[in-house]
Amino acid sequence: MVDTLHPILERAAAGSLPEWAVVTPTRKLHTERVSKLMAKWARRLDLSDTDVKRWAAAGLLHDALRDADPELLRGTIPDDTSDIHPSLLHGPAAAHRLRQEGVEDEPLLLAIAYHTLGHPEMDRLGMTLCAADFLEPGRSSLRKLRKKLRKRMPRKYKNVVRRILKLRIRSNLSANRVLPSQTTDLWNRLSHG
Repeated sequence: MVDTLHPILERAAAGSLPEWAVVTPTRKLHTERVSKLMAKWARRLDLSDTDVKRWAAAGLLHDALRDADPELLRGTIPDDTSDIHPSLLHGPAAAHRLRQEGVEDEPLLLAIAYHTLGHPEMDRLGMTLCAADFLEPGRSSLRKLRKKLRKRMPRKYKNVVRRILKLRIRSNLSANRVLPSQTTDLWNRLSHG
């Protein structure tokens, strides 16, 4: 458990994106909805006030670079991201930027980096962020399914994340796209435990 939060996380928990964020007004509304959902679920789990803020901050920051040029982002990320589709680079780039700013909360950084793909090393925060990003009530497609899955959160988060991963895997297969190893590794982890 984290006792104190980095100032960027404190500000994000209060609804303020960093000055380096690149988001459209529509995207900002999405991040605010994800942040509220994350805070709501953290409170339902009776997490500490600090963890409620961490979860809210993760929700706001997950798409902080979503509207930046993906090719520019690729050049800023030190890790090998060659197998990550350009539209998904905003997560690793935002996590890298937060790390450069002094954020050392590795579970939160992992959650932000892989919120679109999933990752086998994600903890409850990370998997819940994956779910919140997919389930936030402003999304227009699959409304009934999203509402049904939201009702199962946060207590049944592993089952909900499995359902979301299944949808993503099917979508990738239908489009003849490569399945990201992070997604399949998380799927395998959740399927065996």
